[in-house]
Amino acid sequence: MTKIFQYSEPFLLESGIRLPGFHLAYTVYGELNEQKNNAAWIFHALTANSNAVEWWPGLVGENTFFDPAKYFIVCANMPGSCYGSLGPFDADPLSAETYYHHFPVFTTRDMVRAYRHLQAFLGIEHIHIGIGGSMGGQQLLEWAVEDPSVFEYIIPLATNAFHSPWGIAFNATQRHCIEKDLSWKEKDERAGLEGMSLAREIALLSYRNYHTYLLNQSETDIEKTGAYKTETYQQYQGHKLAARFNAFSYFFLSRAMDAHHIGRGRGSAISALERITAKTLVLSISSDLLFPVEEQVFLATHIKNAVHTIIDSDYGHDGFLLEFTQIEKAIRLFIS
Repeated sequence: MTKIFQYSEPFLLESGIRLPGFHLAYTVYGELNEQKNNAAWIFHALTANSNAVEWWPGLVGENTFFDPAKYFIVCANMPGSCYGSLGPFDADPLSAETYYHHFPVFTTRDMVRAYRHLQAFLGIEHIHIGIGGSMGGQQLLEWAVEDPSVFEYIIPLATNAFHSPWGIAFNATQRHCIEKDLSWKEKDERAGLEGMSLAREIALLSYRNYHTYLLNQSETDIEKTGAYKTETYQQYQGHKLAARFNAFSYFFLSRAMDAHHIGRGRGSAISALERITAKTLVLSISSDLLFPVEEQVFLATHIKNAVHTIIDSDYGHDGFLLEFTQIEKAIRLFIS
């Protein structure tokens, strides 16, 4: 069951904006044991929610690696999202009007600092395992740098120490699609949805790759001259997201991803990674175009005694959500 954590003290963002408080939607599974050493914190990616069993069913849930019978599992919804945490459709406490376009950007560092208050509220002193893929992995790394003593094990998956120019270009282009939607300037919860639908189609190209489309969208009718599977598939994926998400959250969360850099204010990404003391398993997806293997090699090279494993997949970046069997095998070999 999703719960709401309310923090009612002043909270300073990296931008310099001071909020009078915030709230986080979070989901827990299992119970914290008497020794308080069985906590597992799962970080979700861009458009997911705090219900990790829903979007990572092969890894979280009964009879999986992250079994609630063994672990006290926590997943918090990112601030800025539309699944219960503070977001663009909440009221600005200063004006009492809905934020909409004026929602303050929470960087991945801001997010982690918010989670630390939830950690204290839940009575968790140390986290046995932290795991996250993509933007979830970015948050995990931020936390492992910010507070090196909190994690025993971390598993950053298909992620990076700082968002690349390539990744920022994809996100910026998607935001341009939203901004070109004539409805975007409206103060309405449905504003920008057509632009976001197109943005999602662009994003999908970075989540998959040539071989993914070749495997799943190839035509069998060589006489066909239109209405291709790929064309309708792209439209379907765009409309599917528009039915469950909103353009404001998509816009601000993508900006948060672009701002991710664990070296900010710490000298460099390398010096930041060298602060991590948790036992680290870095996982890559072999066919990932958005977060290529070289980014995880960088992580493993500069985190002390890190282990790096490549998951073989035809599904590109989305492989981190789909290759349950291989990912679980790698984790079990790392954590006995």
